[in-house]
Amino acid sequence: MKAKNRKVVLIGAGMVGMSFAYQLYSSGLCEELGLIDFFAEKAEGEAMDLNHAGALVPPIKVTSGGYEQCSDADVIVICGGLPQKPGETRLDLVDKNMKVVKEMSDQIVASGFDGVIVIASNPVDVLTNALQKFTGFPKNKIIGSGTTLDTSRFRYMLGEVLDVAPNSVRGYILGEHGDTQFAAWSNVYVYGKQFDKFLASTDKYTAADFEKIEERVMRAAYEVINRKRATYYAIGISLFTIVKAILRDENTELAVSGYCEGHYGVEDLYIGVPAIIGREGVREIVEMDLTSEELAKMKHSADVLKKTLNDAYAALEV
Repeated sequence: MKAKNRKVVLIGAGMVGMSFAYQLYSSGLCEELGLIDFFAEKAEGEAMDLNHAGALVPPIKVTSGGYEQCSDADVIVICGGLPQKPGETRLDLVDKNMKVVKEMSDQIVASGFDGVIVIASNPVDVLTNALQKFTGFPKNKIIGSGTTLDTSRFRYMLGEVLDVAPNSVRGYILGEHGDTQFAAWSNVYVYGKQFDKFLASTDKYTAADFEKIEERVMRAAYEVINRKRATYYAIGISLFTIVKAILRDENTELAVSGYCEGHYGVEDLYIGVPAIIGREGVREIVEMDLTSEELAKMKHSADVLKKTLNDAYAALEV
């Protein structure tokens, strides 16, 4: 994809979508932002509110309307659908949001869109798989936000314990953006040392200092939702990071929901893995060396997603 006019269309002008839109609007990254929402007046009002800061940011045109806005867009970002409520898992949302994604897909295809789609609606891995099936678009041009946010949470929490900047810690959360995710500890690096070797080189920390981090990362969304009913700032920045990598053709490594064809032992499934992201979407899946225990966790996560996905397809009769 050669960027035409650096145009992004956002579908779903709720808190997640508008957290992303606000970051995009003030960044100077694109020239045009189109907003689509089930509640048309909501999208119109959001466009007005952003445009009123036009004298204070790099030039950008914000519009609202229907799916005709997708026809000449470079990237579509999907945040539409029902949000996760207190007490719900992400997988609890599947039947409701599968229908929403089907309706969106039909209208995106009808618009003539030929760019890259990034989806954050939950359960994101299931809906990323469904989005590709419904649109028929190339697999590399459909990207789920996957474990981008979970990986950021992981690095932040490790940095907290270590008292170092989160971007100085290297490591990934893999698998489902949900309860079956896991930390690939074998590929965590601190100060350039693999994590186990780092622990062995210091008497300042022990393994016990880090044993609850993986669970804290997995539970993080629940903790935020219990306190403020929704998460949106961090996922908004995560989406901006992915879109920036696409529009700038950065070819940077991010943990997204990417399509695996034998990678990590996973066949024909979008799931959270590190991938190189650039103008064409996913350039390639990065396959790290995992331990047998980590590979087993990946298989379990993939099995849960496949069952959920197949059940959802059966319920929707597709």
